[in-house]
Amino acid sequence: MTSANPRIAEPNATPEPAPDCPLCPRLVEFRRDNAVKHPDWFNGAVPSFGGADARLLIVGLAPGLQGANRTGVPFMGDFAGDLLYPTLMKFGFARGHHTPDDPHALELVDCMISNSVRCVPPANKPTTDEIKACRQFLTARIDTLPRLRMILALGRIAHDSVVRTLGLKLKQAPFGHGAVHDVGELTLIDSYHCSRYNTNTGVLTTEMFEGVFGEIARRLGTT
Repeated sequence: MTSANPRIAEPNATPEPAPDCPLCPRLVEFRRDNAVKHPDWFNGAVPSFGGADARLLIVGLAPGLQGANRTGVPFMGDFAGDLLYPTLMKFGFARGHHTPDDPHALELVDCMISNSVRCVPPANKPTTDEIKACRQFLTARIDTLPRLRMILALGRIAHDSVVRTLGLKLKQAPFGHGAVHDVGELTLIDSYHCSRYNTNTGVLTTEMFEGVFGEIARRLGTT
């Protein structure tokens, strides 16, 4: 069991930023440019998806330009969502239909999805300062999930942000696919990000991804 320092949310921090969050000038400018090009897209800080009674929180990197930035729902319309959402349905964490053109045709069960950075970054690469600025929302999000038991970090950046949010040093909880870290009453589990690059290169296979969810389901007693 790894001990962690208490999480302390910033004063007046909320779990969800306003859609026009002004904290990161580069991301604000990028959002505005996209809004000019695609005025029918969401083009804002993407809120978390799922109910506040969730025992599982999934944390990704940031919204994809033509996916979550378009639909306003994490991973919905992103290539990564084509693996994530069917896997959630297979293990009972979602029901309905995975249809990016109708994001709310799918409902999460005992699960919430969020991102380390809530606004789409240029080239899908947020800066260190942007990750740090957005961490207040992740901290508040975790603090406002009373039944939370497990956090799944998709990729190293999400992992590092979660670890820092939980008050640990990175060396106390090194990233690794399938690695499990007990942090107080919470359990952090890692997976390679379900990105197009990782799946196309074989860094992450469907079997590997489902193996992580099988472990989550076992620990939550849903299998």
